[in-house]
Amino acid sequence: MTKEQKQLTAQQRTKKGILAGILGLGSNIILFVSKFMIGLFSGSVSIMADAINSLSDTASSVLTLVGFKIAAKPADQEHPYGHERFEYISGLFVSIIITYVGFQFLESSIEKIVRPENVALSPIVFLVLIVSILLKFGQGKMYQTIAHSIDSETLRATAKDSYNDVFTTLAVLVSAGVEWLTGWRIDGYIGFALAAYILYSGVMMLRDFVYELLGSRPTQKEITEMEQHLNSCDDILGYHDLLVHTYGPSKRFASVHIEVDESLDLNQAHKIIDSIEKDFKKSLSVDLVCHLDPVPVNNEKYREILRKLKGIIQSAGEGLNLHDLRIIRQGKVLQFDVVVPEKFRLSDEEIERLIRIQVEQRIGVYQLEITFDHNYLLY
Repeated sequence: MTKEQKQLTAQQRTKKGILAGILGLGSNIILFVSKFMIGLFSGSVSIMADAINSLSDTASSVLTLVGFKIAAKPADQEHPYGHERFEYISGLFVSIIITYVGFQFLESSIEKIVRPENVALSPIVFLVLIVSILLKFGQGKMYQTIAHSIDSETLRATAKDSYNDVFTTLAVLVSAGVEWLTGWRIDGYIGFALAAYILYSGVMMLRDFVYELLGSRPTQKEITEMEQHLNSCDDILGYHDLLVHTYGPSKRFASVHIEVDESLDLNQAHKIIDSIEKDFKKSLSVDLVCHLDPVPVNNEKYREILRKLKGIIQSAGEGLNLHDLRIIRQGKVLQFDVVVPEKFRLSDEEIERLIRIQVEQRIGVYQLEITFDHNYLLY
């Protein structure tokens, strides 16, 4: 997300989103009517498939308008994080429509392959298809430009769908041209390919929006930006257990554990984390909540146990690490978290068994309370 996108107000974002929906609606209605009339006149199933695809795009534009309108509603008692996720819901409905259209025309195209018919062609067919390509390309460019300016995944998906339509219409043009020049009736096969492509696009879009609604992982770029801001804080000893929750394109919340010297008083520690939280809000548009982890950096026994424990855990397997070491209950219990990388060769129980054996041999007899971390973004 660029600096300009972060400074964009919710009202400006909504206006641009609605503008994209209106422009898309108007162009898709023009395309649907022209293609449908030509397909009906010529008897071409591929042109009819392309027309219905434009109709689904018209419905998509309506859903985009509704989605941005509802997403712009402010937070209320029932929805304390706002309504921005409705943009994902409207995108989900768009993908369902596209998937349904794909199934319908897959059936029609198979029937056309089994019982092929001649297509009545005329120069107007080629003219409409060429105009359609130009309009769709312009529409895709418009969606893409606005999507970039407001950082909208829904409009990015719609832009991609428009560009896909350019290629599918080119395929229809090729089909009509081949039959006109050679007499080969390949309309059903081209229609089948179009239907399969529409179906694939719908399923992929459906998957993407379901991921957004379930809560998808931030991009690596976003994670790196957060890491860079945390690394720039000189007053902290370390950080771990970063979690990010998204409630819409501009509603992001995060939590992280911040390690500080335990000799700091409460006001000093609060000042440090308050500064970090404000920096995240101003620079990254992320509402961050910091959890303080005091570390006894001047305790020699603590430092020695930490050094040995790190060696034990790292020797148990590549990628393993630890944090949040606590020596509690009169020094009889070691409490800590172990970071386990994805698809690690050992189970948590096997790792714990190895650690217990090594701790007893190299550090001493302690009761261990181990928490295994698998799902955090930064350790």
